[in-house]
Amino acid sequence: MEELSIFVDESGDTGNSQYYLVTLVFHEQGHDLSDALARYDQLIRDKRLADMPMHLGPLLTGHKEYEGLPVGTRKSHLGCFAMFAERVPFGYITLSYEKKLYADRPEKLLVSIKRDLVIALFDNLPYLQRFDRVKIYYDNGQSIVTEAIHKAVEYALWKDVVVYRLVTPADYCLFQLADYICTLELTALKYQAHAETATDRMFFGQWGSFKKNHLKKLRRHRLG
Repeated sequence: MEELSIFVDESGDTGNSQYYLVTLVFHEQGHDLSDALARYDQLIRDKRLADMPMHLGPLLTGHKEYEGLPVGTRKSHLGCFAMFAERVPFGYITLSYEKKLYADRPEKLLVSIKRDLVIALFDNLPYLQRFDRVKIYYDNGQSIVTEAIHKAVEYALWKDVVVYRLVTPADYCLFQLADYICTLELTALKYQAHAETATDRMFFGQWGSFKKNHLKKLRRHRLG
C-alpha cells in the first residue's frame, strides 16, 4: 500500500503581518527520512545546541522557546534546520493572501482557501491518485484552515483514502518543515514588497542573499 503524508501549517494569523499563508508539505511514506534525521540530530549535537522543535517565527524574533538565546545561537539552529530541509525528499504548496482583502469578511477567506486548495489538488491529481492512503497532519490551530482542508480534500479525493491526524510540532520534523516553509515564503513576500524588517536582514541579508541562500533552494521542492 502506497501512502502519502500531508503536513499543514499556516502563518500570519497573529501580529502585524500583511499576509496570511497556508502551506502543505507532501511526503511519500516510501521515501526514508532516517538518514536526514540522523544527520540533523548529529549536527545539533556537534554544535552543542538544545534539541528543540523548529519554530522559525519565534526563532527570528527571539520569542517563546528562543527567548534569551543569543542571535548567533539562533542562527546556528536555523542553519542546521536549513541543511535538514535540503536533504529531505518532499514537495510543497504555499497559498498566500493579503489580509486587508478579508479584514471584515473571514468567511470570504475560507472560500478563497478552499477554492485555491481544490485547484492545487486537481493540478496534482495524477500524482495524488497514485496513493492508496493520504494522511493529513494538522494541529487544528485555525478553524478556518481545518474547515478548508476538509472540504477541499474531500472534494478532490475519495473520502475513504483520507485519514486525519492531530499533531503537535514536537511530534514530526515534517510538521516543523511546514512551519519553516510558511515563514520563509512570508519573508519572501515582505522582501518583494520592500517591507522586510531589520530582523529579516540580520538573519538573511539583503534580497539577493535571501533569494540565493534560502528561497531558490526551497522552491526546488515546490509542486507545480
